[in-house]
Amino acid sequence: MSNDVHDTYNVNQRNYNPLIWFLSILIVGIILGTYYLPKSDDGTIWGVELTVLPALNAILNSFTFIFLLTALIMIKKKNIKLHRRFIVAAFVTTFLFFISYLTYHSMAESTSYGGDGVLMYIYYFILITHIVLAALIVPLALITLGRGLNMQVKKHRKIARWTMPLWLYVSLTGVLVYLLISPYY
Repeated sequence: MSNDVHDTYNVNQRNYNPLIWFLSILIVGIILGTYYLPKSDDGTIWGVELTVLPALNAILNSFTFIFLLTALIMIKKKNIKLHRRFIVAAFVTTFLFFISYLTYHSMAESTSYGGDGVLMYIYYFILITHIVLAALIVPLALITLGRGLNMQVKKHRKIARWTMPLWLYVSLTGVLVYLLISPYY
């Protein structure tokens, strides 16, 4: 890299790897742990029906999808400033989703899909791919963010080519899972 290009991206390099792996393991561990917590006896939390939280999760996933799509458009237009802002917005809505998701799954019993036929197979395909990729997207998104913050442009682009479509898929399928299972809450 020439000096003038390097100077353009002169950023203090930070090693985010320990934090990324700690958070990735912690987040997946916390999610798995919520399934072993005692559940609400009356289906409410502070008098509010818990079934409102999956709708909130779908809304937050929708915003994440929109923010990611806008971030992608901004980077295609080479607007790094707006790209970063929309990526931060996607992380914020994802974090809020995480809190709402944990609250719901730590308090409510699991809801089973009640349909049958082709739609059932579609639902379980979407659900399974969503779950697997949601676990994978945690470290991918954090690594991509770390490389972006360090302005490691080549490395950032290389991993972002995988992270962006996977994160878009996870956020979109989160909404689809909600729409398909919502009649059974």
